[in-house]
Amino acid sequence: MGIFLLVALDISPEDAYSDEMFFQCPQGTFLSASKKINSEERVDTADQETVSWDRSIPEDIKQKIQPREVPAESVTVWIDPLDATQEYTEDLRQYVTTMVCVAVNGKPVIGVIHKPFSAYTAWAMVDGGSNVKARSSYNEKTPRIIVSRSHAGKVEQVARQTFGNKTVIIPAGGAGYKVLALLDVAEKNQEAADVYIHVTYIKKWDICAGNAVLRALGGHMTTLTGEEISYTGSDGNEGGLIASINMNHKALIEKLPDLEKTSHK
Repeated sequence: MGIFLLVALDISPEDAYSDEMFFQCPQGTFLSASKKINSEERVDTADQETVSWDRSIPEDIKQKIQPREVPAESVTVWIDPLDATQEYTEDLRQYVTTMVCVAVNGKPVIGVIHKPFSAYTAWAMVDGGSNVKARSSYNEKTPRIIVSRSHAGKVEQVARQTFGNKTVIIPAGGAGYKVLALLDVAEKNQEAADVYIHVTYIKKWDICAGNAVLRALGGHMTTLTGEEISYTGSDGNEGGLIASINMNHKALIEKLPDLEKTSHK
């Protein structure tokens, strides 16, 4: 049996806030495959509003996508219901996103990044359409580098050694927000960057959706040594990451040798 990668998820509040779960959807629905759902949050489900869905796909999305069929057993779905948890507790809501990613044979294929406090949604499917695009230009010589707020100083030191003192480091929260910073996003509180670098251990549900969006638009997200990130097996990526679009990704990796193998849990 195969499934069409025209995916919309029908999840109860109890499911959405469980730490880890695998289940099969009924045969005949759009998604009939193993889904892994992770959350670092505990929410009182009694207070959650139940949203119904009639399983119809909006026409504007239907017109943009090119669905294809793949074996059900090759599909993994990663969901991050609350990215930028720390920033959410600090009321820095511009960084908060909700993300869904579909991976096929470990490769990210469909990515959705939603900003719940501004109602902006970016989505893309590899070889299948998108509602977002890359910016018209990027600065490879002295790039603006977006990094996690928790380790901005470490990346700043290495980046300025590599690209010069004019390099700008942008500390930000949330992996989804950082990927959107690389794209043409008309959002009031969305900063713009040329490269996204992360030097520590990170969960795959944090980065799968952004990786899929970048891949769909011709961009790249790899470990700091240039290896592709597989979205099967373990739920963590220990190799750090570097993400870019419309840039010489390999050259960027070669310029940052000092960041190699610095990642840790």
